Amino acid sequence: MKNFMKCGICGWCLELLWTSLHSLLRRDYKLIGHSSIWMFPIYGMAAVIGPLSTKLKNRNMALRGLIYMNGIFSMEYLTGSLLKKKNMCPWDYSDAPLNLRGVIRLDYAPVWFVTGLFFEKVLKP
Repeated sequence: MKNFMKCGICGWCLELLWTSLHSLLRRDYKLIGHSSIWMFPIYGMAAVIGPLSTKLKNRNMALRGLIYMNGIFSMEYLTGSLLKKKNMCPWDYSDAPLNLRGVIRLDYAPVWFVTGLFFEKVLKP
């Protein structure tokens, strides 16, 4: 539960930072970030990276990052699809290139790669 809470809070903070930095592209210097209450449990699920990282500790960073990235994409797709069915999905990538059903963006692969490795460090005992 502690790691779930830690990942939920870290994920929320990362999302607020990411969305506020996107406002720079729109020349909105207020740097207002946004998120949704649904994102807390979604990011909280990254807690599974902790036990997984102990099993992968002797693997190279590239392989670990790829595994985490694929896990994050899978959970983003699953949770986004479920929330979209209920008309509660807080994100919609339909207009973005390289999107799958509007719920994941393949061009975010490097972001999720680094985020997975970040969560690995956050969850290190």
